[in-house]
Amino acid sequence: MSLRLEWNNEQHEYEMSPAFIAKLEQLLQLAGEMEHVNEGEVALTFVDDAEIHRLNKEYRGIDRPTDVLSFAMQEVGEDELEIVYADRDFVQDGDLRDGERLDAYGEDVEGTDAEEGMEAMFDEPLGDIIISVPRAIAQSEDYGHSVERELGFLFVHGFLHLIGYDHQDEEAEKEMFAKQELILQQAGLFR
Repeated sequence: MSLRLEWNNEQHEYEMSPAFIAKLEQLLQLAGEMEHVNEGEVALTFVDDAEIHRLNKEYRGIDRPTDVLSFAMQEVGEDELEIVYADRDFVQDGDLRDGERLDAYGEDVEGTDAEEGMEAMFDEPLGDIIISVPRAIAQSEDYGHSVERELGFLFVHGFLHLIGYDHQDEEAEKEMFAKQELILQQAGLFR
């Protein structure tokens, strides 16, 4: 299995070039290596301010836009919904029926080429990261660096939240921001 990025662009202010998407994939691999996260899927969506405002209000009760939101799939607490798959006849890859290893559709995959493909299909989702591109553009201007660097910063910030980092106090914030900066520098995204 591997650490994979799935991305979606729902905004029209900034063009996501193939080179920039490759840079995001590099950031994900670097962050994963640093944190010993070797497998899973991260869903990244680029949105406008109106959409991130809506999501911030709906999920956090904060009635204003923000730059990045992270929704970790691994946390299932009292106030969080468990993800339920609604696929017909869904079984977990690797389940056994009469001694045969099954794929997601109940088919035997032992000894087939499909076995490796099924592993990728069942990468554990780490969560979703939503980034407001207009916010990133404005912040890049405020901080005097490129839009790519700001989007990369927000992406790495969101990833670290997905795997459990937070910045509720000064010490935790210093640790998280130091990790972010190191990952960005390794990827060549300098201030």
